[in-house]
Amino acid sequence: MNYNEIKMICEQPEYDKQFWNFMKGDNIASNYLRAGRSTATGTYSMPVSANKKYEDAIIKESVIRNIASVFTCYKGSTNIIATDCDDIAKFVPEFESIDIKKVADDFTSINVTCNKLATLLRLPTEFISDAAFNLEGYLVKRLAKNFARAEDKAFITGTGMNEPVGILNSVGGADIAVNTDNLTYDDIITLYFSVDAEYRKNAVWLMNDETAMALRKLKDNNGNYLWNNADNTILGKPLVISEYMPSATEGNKPIAFGDFSYYWIIKRTPVSVRMLQELFAIRHQTGYLAFEFIDGKLIRSEAIKVIKINGEKPGSE
Repeated sequence: MNYNEIKMICEQPEYDKQFWNFMKGDNIASNYLRAGRSTATGTYSMPVSANKKYEDAIIKESVIRNIASVFTCYKGSTNIIATDCDDIAKFVPEFESIDIKKVADDFTSINVTCNKLATLLRLPTEFISDAAFNLEGYLVKRLAKNFARAEDKAFITGTGMNEPVGILNSVGGADIAVNTDNLTYDDIITLYFSVDAEYRKNAVWLMNDETAMALRKLKDNNGNYLWNNADNTILGKPLVISEYMPSATEGNKPIAFGDFSYYWIIKRTPVSVRMLQELFAIRHQTGYLAFEFIDGKLIRSEAIKVIKINGEKPGSE
């Protein structure tokens, strides 16, 4: 079956009913339910209604999904086409010819990979069998929290090896605009203006709490704070805090600034789940193994710039 055929089955109320009965311990997987089974992982696609709840929940948990662009690419293609241009319209005299611009360079083919993200949850078996326990609600929220944390870390620091290419990665990540020994007021100004005005329009600052506290204390030579306490912005741009941004220590990139919509998150398959009974039975627990396949890439490195703290000087102790 292709993805559209599987999706049609997973939308059906009968699939929804059988899926959750199976997750609660009904060991008989009907032919109807088997249509949603992945032979690669042995898991079953979540019903469309539950997957929609999961997508809503992960948006609330994820930092990067809220500032990046999120796309769905379930059909197995390995490339997606990105289009952008920097040309502008021109005034021309009446009856004059109009320049014909080549548009081939406006299109870029982005290679997409299938990075497998997995999580394993364990629950007391008596909870599962309790009719009052909302298994769907619990799994949706718990999976969203687990996957959001792992995603955010990869979208920021991922190496591209069996995981997305992170914004801070030296290859395929954001450009370094400032190298400095210590964060200064002038460094922040330089970082701000290193990003073209086109990308500054929707730009945000990304850093961790420790760095944000340091910036909140920065003043210029006249004693004016860099941080605007009235609206919690820096140079008019909002801050986004992530625990996965590194601190301002040697060799790290503690601050990123720019338009994060140019970081693309590509969802490759819906979330799928498998129940594990025997493995945890001795502890009176039931396990749930869940997978998602996802990728992430910064499609324009100049859209986001970073500050890098200089490394240890040669010969220093």
